[in-house]
Amino acid sequence: MSDTPVIGVLALQGDVREHLIALASADALARPVRRPEELAEVDGLVIPGGESTTMSKLAVLFGMMEPLRERVRAGMPVYGTCAGMILLAEKILDPRSGQETVGGIDMIVRRNAFGRQNESFEAAVEVDGIGGGPVEGVFIRAPWVESVGAEAEVIAEHGGHIVAVRQRNVLATSFHPELTGDHRVHALFVEMVRAVN
Repeated sequence: MSDTPVIGVLALQGDVREHLIALASADALARPVRRPEELAEVDGLVIPGGESTTMSKLAVLFGMMEPLRERVRAGMPVYGTCAGMILLAEKILDPRSGQETVGGIDMIVRRNAFGRQNESFEAAVEVDGIGGGPVEGVFIRAPWVESVGAEAEVIAEHGGHIVAVRQRNVLATSFHPELTGDHRVHALFVEMVRAVN
């Protein structure tokens, strides 16, 4: 691989364009991924925010769920924001009927934990491993992490709740850094992809 990793954004639903822009600004070659053959061509993947139940069902419908699980188990770096965090959890509290996860982080998440759409907010979040001061996070119907297993590393909290977790090559945030113009979380993820490719 060249020094410019190819990073996909799962483009089934959610804020795909903003992630493509953030990844490009962090020196990655970013492309949307909808089908298993497109997934096979990327070095890493971002699972965006959106509606986690819908994304789960679409991933199954498009034949993406099993290939995603296989790539994550094989060590492909993945970064999930908001709904993406839910999809990367091993367990969801009160999942919707038929909701599946990709897994990858030994954590239990609570959907919509920070409240409804009209309770969305922005907050400065200190993230371990990211220099230059706090990251501005946008929380929209955001989940939080109830608990993590021994292998998962908590890298940020807000209001006493876990909002960012890393486990080996998998990164997840409750918030949306792609909506702020601050691309340091994406830059961290691009470095994670470079490190394994």
